[in-house]
Amino acid sequence: MSGLHRLHAIFSSLQGEGRNSGRPATFIRYSSCNLSCRWCDTHRNELISLTTDEVVRQVVALGNRSVIVTGGEPTIQSGLDDLLRALKAAGMWIALETNGVVAPTHPELFDYIAVSPKPDALDKYVEGTMISKADEVRIVATTDEIASFCRTMRERIAATDYYISPLDKGGRMHYRRAFRLLKRVNALDPGRLPPWSLSIQMHKVLGIR
Repeated sequence: MSGLHRLHAIFSSLQGEGRNSGRPATFIRYSSCNLSCRWCDTHRNELISLTTDEVVRQVVALGNRSVIVTGGEPTIQSGLDDLLRALKAAGMWIALETNGVVAPTHPELFDYIAVSPKPDALDKYVEGTMISKADEVRIVATTDEIASFCRTMRERIAATDYYISPLDKGGRMHYRRAFRLLKRVNALDPGRLPPWSLSIQMHKVLGIR
């Protein structure tokens, strides 16, 4: 298959967040993004370019049957649907990690969709172009004052689970801030099911990629 994918890396690790935390998986990390979050952990300038066939070969060689397509932002990448179909043909279970600003063109090609909306980009979440349905929503506690943003995203994105994640800033994990935000968002809608839960980013606790 033709088409080049501009990637940061392909690597094997554990899913560290959300409902699938602890699952061995291969990560396909795209490099470019449609947002510029100050605390982003992807080095956008470290690029490799691979064809669809080359990506699939590397994924198969790593031996995991689960694949996490992440970024950067996967939904803005050219050739993504062709890659997803090729991974499906190779027998892979595929999850998407997205900021949710742009809905995937073919969501049925994913087995699982995790959305991580960004509070600093609220104006970019527009009805009709943003993602409106997912398996889980994860919001990083950039401050403990973003409870209203969390509530807004819950109203706009229908999901089975909702998570608050701690901010990693300069190698320091802000767990208490995340816990404070968790209490705030659940207090906005007491008794609502499912409640927001804490996702502690297992891979960073373990010190793995």
